[in-house]
Amino acid sequence: MVHAFIMVKTAAGQSEELLAAVRELGQVDEAHIVAGDYDLITEVDVEEVYDVLHTASSGIQKLDGVADTKTYISMG
Repeated sequence: MVHAFIMVKTAAGQSEELLAAVRELGQVDEAHIVAGDYDLITEVDVEEVYDVLHTASSGIQKLDGVADTKTYISMG
């Protein structure tokens, strides 16, 4: 099992709308609006590292209003 966090930077005023869309993605277990360099933090638990990449690139990054993502894979 691979546990990862995907940070999401949104376009201005898009955080709440994107939060709902991100939470609907199948691999996303948790998603929250946060303060800081990124606007959302998502938590995923998947079978393979490839699934993390797929969630970030084919899921989150394709949503309208997503400006940038950064992925962190948990090592422990």
